[in-house]
Amino acid sequence: MSKLKTTFFCQNCGAQYAKWQGQCNSCKEWNTIAEEIIQKEEKVSWKPTTSETKRVSKPLKIKEIDSTQEVRMDTTDGELNRVLGGGIVPGSLILLGGEPGIGKSTLLLQISLKLPYKTLYVSGEESQKQIKMRAERINPTSDNCYILTETKTQNIFRHIVEIEPDIVIIDSIQTLHTDHIESTAGSISQIRETTAELIKFAKETNIPVILIGHITKDGNIAGPKILEHMVDTVLQFEGDRNHVYRILRSLKNRFGSTAELGIYEMQGSGLREVSNPSEILISHREEELSGTAIASTLEGMRPLMIEIQALVSTAVYGTPQRSTTGYNAKRLNMILAVLEKRAGFRLGTKDVFLNVTGGISVDDPAIDLAVVAAILSSNEDIAVGKDVCFAGEVGLSGEIRPVNRVEQRIQEAEKLGFATIFVSKYNKIAIKNSLIKIVLVSKIEEVAEQLFG
Repeated sequence: MSKLKTTFFCQNCGAQYAKWQGQCNSCKEWNTIAEEIIQKEEKVSWKPTTSETKRVSKPLKIKEIDSTQEVRMDTTDGELNRVLGGGIVPGSLILLGGEPGIGKSTLLLQISLKLPYKTLYVSGEESQKQIKMRAERINPTSDNCYILTETKTQNIFRHIVEIEPDIVIIDSIQTLHTDHIESTAGSISQIRETTAELIKFAKETNIPVILIGHITKDGNIAGPKILEHMVDTVLQFEGDRNHVYRILRSLKNRFGSTAELGIYEMQGSGLREVSNPSEILISHREEELSGTAIASTLEGMRPLMIEIQALVSTAVYGTPQRSTTGYNAKRLNMILAVLEKRAGFRLGTKDVFLNVTGGISVDDPAIDLAVVAAILSSNEDIAVGKDVCFAGEVGLSGEIRPVNRVEQRIQEAEKLGFATIFVSKYNKIAIKNSLIKIVLVSKIEEVAEQLFG
């Protein structure tokens, strides 16, 4: 019998060491290094059936490679299709991460119940009865979805050979274990080995595999960072459990853009696709209140109108507070410094609170102008009109800089019934006969003069 081989892994970042030590050199965390058994059996984890032939790759000139578009599998979910880049690519591996209870399992079960393809949903966390109860709430009629509760990869592959599914969903990768590694499920070596087995299976059979991954307290996907490198697509499902809206982002995508965004509304019958997110991100109020401004932003190819709320008040304590939700705090400090130095607004002794409504986080610099308008509106206690919106970046000298795809932003504002939009005068705009009034500005002082003058 061969001697067992062991090595040491950091349970936080996955770094490997020959011996134990107190602190990880990679992530600088203490007491995270643990010993794991890595002795493998002399056998392969996945064997294709005899009817399948192994592809033998050979070098080709780049002009000889077939460049025809890969046929994608429609998920019947418009938001997921958009984030993936048009659908699921056969043979790809997709990793979906998110907070506990955010709706990862609900989303994938909902999709597997609606797919026109034969789907195998493997759960290592719930029983078949628990999944059945949730499935009846979402979509009680489905003939293409098979439910399996199993955590051992060898047994899963045995059932895959019997059922021959078109798509495999694993919930979750942290619960799987293989006979080839003797450490516990969820350990660094188990996650790496089981993922490698699933990748080999997906590439040899051309069957896509979707994995659900747990996340750490820092919001990163649990397990070694190599897990995210191994898969083809990494999706992040985020949102506050106190809000009904959920946001699906792509952190890595080998087959599409990572700038796209999918928005869902959590309901009793599952997750509903939100086709027009601007309506949910803007408050519906009758009276006009100070400290509110509407920004025109872009997420991927999708234009969004979002509401910026600001509250400026006299500082109660010696040091004024600067608090943001959904917006970069350092950028807010920069804008406040520009308002003080370049435009002459005395905000150094005042508390400033900023909020992006709807629980969404935005890093588009084009919302700077709306942030400025909201802060000045709250400071002057004068409301900005409900039919006015903004799209412009603020520079350090107080100038309003041009933003990309401004015409698409203007058209979205016009479609939603806005009467006026403030943009940089340095933007080249080719729109003619527009129903919306386009106000061209070059400095913060001009914006303040036209709004509160």
